[in-house]
Amino acid sequence: MAAGDPVRRIARALPGCLLAATALAMPGALGLVFLYAPDEKVMGAVQRIFYFHVPAAMATFASVYVLLAGAAGYLWTREERWDRLARASTELGLLFCTLVLVTGPIWAKPAWGVWWTWEAKLTTTLILWLLLAASVLVRSYADSRELAARLGAVLGIVAALDVPIIYKAVDWWRGQHPQIFRPGSPAPLAPEMKHTLLVCLLVFALFYVLLLVLRIRLAALEDRVAALLERAGDPEVTAP
Repeated sequence: MAAGDPVRRIARALPGCLLAATALAMPGALGLVFLYAPDEKVMGAVQRIFYFHVPAAMATFASVYVLLAGAAGYLWTREERWDRLARASTELGLLFCTLVLVTGPIWAKPAWGVWWTWEAKLTTTLILWLLLAASVLVRSYADSRELAARLGAVLGIVAALDVPIIYKAVDWWRGQHPQIFRPGSPAPLAPEMKHTLLVCLLVFALFYVLLLVLRIRLAALEDRVAALLERAGDPEVTAP
């Protein structure tokens, strides 16, 4: 019991530490985006949305692979803690994927002259969003928690299969989407841009972990409430 107390204290302090770190890092990242990083030569100031778009995409991919771990863990063990991880990651993946699909067209309009084009990378990203949204809806309307967990896990695994396709879409099918990090890229980032992007990636990572920890805690409370309601509705429990 004594050995578990430090672990419990750390677990209780973790959200507060993550919140403090995120709150301190966010203003610094914004300062780098708008005051330190230079304008891109061709697109100008609109290119700064890159520092939000790319980290949101990375957070989406991280969410989906955490979802994959939770889904596989639940299907293997049927333990609720794995389902809580999958449930939290599904919702966060949908959140960050929505940010990707919102910031992308805002950047695309001045860069390409259109809000949207049905190239492979954008289309497969939209498919990922639809899969995550379907998982959230299935969990909301399933007849039982066990059925919701199983269907959500299956959809989560399918969503995870889409991530490598998104990543390789430009290589396989070409398209207008830039490939800044590939060897031989035609437009390598300036050092100031690289530093700013790294800080923004760190901030999004902190924000993602913070939301994940809080959502898992909320999911645990939801499960406890649901279990209590089930017991309250059981005639054997409520009978005098």
